[in-house]
Amino acid sequence: MDSYEVNQRNQVKRVAKRGAYDKETVYCILDSSFMCHVSFVVDGQPFIIPTLYGRDGNTIFLHGATTSRMLKNLQNGFDISLAVTHVDGIVLARSIFHHSANYRSVVVFGKAKLVAEEDKIRALEVISDQVINGRWSEVRPPSAKELKATSVLAIDIEQASAKIREGGPGDDQEDMTLDVWAGVIPFKLQAMEPITDELCSKGELPTSVVNFYKSS
Repeated sequence: MDSYEVNQRNQVKRVAKRGAYDKETVYCILDSSFMCHVSFVVDGQPFIIPTLYGRDGNTIFLHGATTSRMLKNLQNGFDISLAVTHVDGIVLARSIFHHSANYRSVVVFGKAKLVAEEDKIRALEVISDQVINGRWSEVRPPSAKELKATSVLAIDIEQASAKIREGGPGDDQEDMTLDVWAGVIPFKLQAMEPITDELCSKGELPTSVVNFYKSS
């Protein structure tokens, strides 16, 4: 199984048995979302920015305005870290100490580079499909003016680690007889019924929206 090299930078230290470094697990968690948090340091000041992303192979694409402070700085080749987290449930134990959460998370390490103009359309389509697959082909593509105002960055994943917690509470044996409810409250990210724009001339929902709505 193809895996990322493990070293001090990406090794899961706290509850190490929950860590995973194989690309299949990392990619699966990345592909199950479209929102990440990107952390970086500029002139000694740390920043963390939420943003949409798209994955293509071992590359993650980010986009934004050409004036974006994050994109302008990241294209200089700084080391960055990117995180994606899914919360799958709240774990309620018999003691407050053992309360927890079930989750799937990935932390990615790499450097960003500016995507060339001739490759920008393809990268933007990857990001669009990450959010709602098939939407790109249903709408007007970006104009030359819009493309000029947009920067796209590519991050080749140098290293990554996944961390997963699942199952019920891990109470101490002496607490198992306490008269306290314990268990898991599961979470699920679910799309609500689509709301058509009141000025929209097309009444029928497009395929991408129907598929996204039904699959959630």
